[in-house]
Amino acid sequence: MSDSGHRLVLTGASGGLGQAFATALAAKASAMVLVGRDPARLKSLQKSLASSTPRLFVQTVTGDLTAEAVRQRVLDAARALPGGIDLLINAAGINDFRDFEEQPGATIERLLAVNLLVPMQLTQLLVPLLKLAPRAQVVNIGSIFGYLGYPGFAAYCATKFGLRGFSQALRRELADTTVAVRYFAPRAVRTPLTTPAISAMNRELRTAEDAPESVARALVAFLATDAWERKLGIPERIYVFLNHLLPAINDKAIRGQLRVIRKQLGANARALHPRTKE
Repeated sequence: MSDSGHRLVLTGASGGLGQAFATALAAKASAMVLVGRDPARLKSLQKSLASSTPRLFVQTVTGDLTAEAVRQRVLDAARALPGGIDLLINAAGINDFRDFEEQPGATIERLLAVNLLVPMQLTQLLVPLLKLAPRAQVVNIGSIFGYLGYPGFAAYCATKFGLRGFSQALRRELADTTVAVRYFAPRAVRTPLTTPAISAMNRELRTAEDAPESVARALVAFLATDAWERKLGIPERIYVFLNHLLPAINDKAIRGQLRVIRKQLGANARALHPRTKE
């Protein structure tokens, strides 16, 4: 894949990982549409990119992508880019570390909407534009939890498994076009989505957390390859391999971690619903 002169749409650009993606991609892009929910962060990012990469054309779209009107504004912005677009990165996402029995239905619906439905809807809108480019890509930002079901993340895992399945099916559906559909799977990343309880669990279980900047560098490198997917982390790739061939090994290992997981689920629940003193 070509990794220079991209004209791209990036969702989740006001989040920690999205901002790192935008910064790392600036040297490889000629134009960007940055999409996010935080107008102040988007404005700051736009100003930073204009300062560091003056030749880069940057447009922003602020809003919640679950709203059809916001997705339409993204389409309009993509149409307005000089030369059209050749790259869509669906990076917007949310998390919720919680016992599935206690997870509110509205939270589950929100996870499904933001992490799975929105990438599908936005991709459907933008594929006709992407097909106009000589070579184009859709990159869906998934997770190692799109391969490996894990306690405390049942609904989140469902969204990332679904996003990976969507990516694979659409990749095959568009195999005779100029558009490649790809799946990029980070492991734990040090962003606000990784709550203090998740970080505490990761430390106790000796699970690595990557800096957003290192994940962004890996994404840029991935864009220059022809691989359809990329999983970050050597231990995580081993766990995924075992989960596919010998899932009972992971079943046993994760069951042994349940005490730590449940302890931090409790800590997370207390942080979400602190008790007030009488």
